[in-house]
Amino acid sequence: MKAMKAGMSPQEISCGCDRSERTPPASMEEFSRMSWVVGRAASPVGDIPRVAARLDSRDRWGAVRVRWGFGRMRYRIPPGLYAAGNPDPSSPVLVTANYKLTFDALRRELGGVDAWLLVLDTRGINVWCAAGKGTFGTQEIIDRVTATGLAKAVKHRKLIVPQLGAPGTAAHEVQGKTGFRVVYGPVRAADLPAFLAGGLRATSDMRRVRFGFLDRARLAGMELRVGFKYLLALLALAALGGILFFGRLHPFDFVPYLGAYLMGSGLTPLLLPWIPGRAFALKGALAGLLWAAILMAGGRAGFLPAFSWKQEVVHLLLLPALSAFLAMNFTGSSTFTSLSGVLKEMRTAVPLIGVTFLAGVIFYAIKLLVPF
Repeated sequence: MKAMKAGMSPQEISCGCDRSERTPPASMEEFSRMSWVVGRAASPVGDIPRVAARLDSRDRWGAVRVRWGFGRMRYRIPPGLYAAGNPDPSSPVLVTANYKLTFDALRRELGGVDAWLLVLDTRGINVWCAAGKGTFGTQEIIDRVTATGLAKAVKHRKLIVPQLGAPGTAAHEVQGKTGFRVVYGPVRAADLPAFLAGGLRATSDMRRVRFGFLDRARLAGMELRVGFKYLLALLALAALGGILFFGRLHPFDFVPYLGAYLMGSGLTPLLLPWIPGRAFALKGALAGLLWAAILMAGGRAGFLPAFSWKQEVVHLLLLPALSAFLAMNFTGSSTFTSLSGVLKEMRTAVPLIGVTFLAGVIFYAIKLLVPF
């Protein structure tokens, strides 16, 4: 699974870039060619790029691309200090990540708000993941405050850090080394205008982390793309078996594996809270088992092509294993998990999935080679 590549955790793979890849700064001339920069704001530390509060078609198309995993490793902006609206030395300072999807989510909520945006070099990773990996953290905040000359740009000494950045931030160290006090803002950027207007006080609703159906749907595209290569491998094996042993290739031979792929990579993330069990692998296995049962029932009822009992056994072994494997990938995208919980699940689930899948492959080979 993607969570096992190069010894990285599920969160590291899901969240994007390698932690060693730093993002180079940009000059004002380079900023002038960026569509989301709409001018300059004068400050005691020089001219600062002013960002648009509205997203244009290029921003929206870029979001679609990275949601499906295309160019995700490179979807970042230069770190540094930016201006939203017309900030002055008394305007608030909002700290964020240089993953452009995160940056866009922030700036689109700042229409009518005058603020400074302190963008950290999180290697193009969102706030939540970067906080867990250490790239959105204490030292990066200290370094960025120092490098931008923020103390000269503003009169106050407050940094508004996203709540999801708290795991990586030692507020007392930031204050001790920069003089800036960390104030934790709301979970969602949409609540920032109300948070600022309310005197930097967050309501209990602003503190609540949500991961609803639409949030999961936005991430499902990435899971479908990641799982597609596994689907292609299975389809190739199914095609090879059909041609070698039966001399024909029937389109419906592919349907069981396509369905298991959709169950694991698509349906399981969407219906995550309602599928029984806590482990993602178990949820995916149950979805795959349901799909195998649908195929069996459909074949016996006559509205789907009938499978032999031997092929039904193959489906009962392979399809839940495939769905479980694919569903477990979603641990790196979900707020329902922690790193320790993911590692615990993997230690149990990966061997079980491997044994079940191998048993299915062996039974499939016996079915083809030995008539019984």
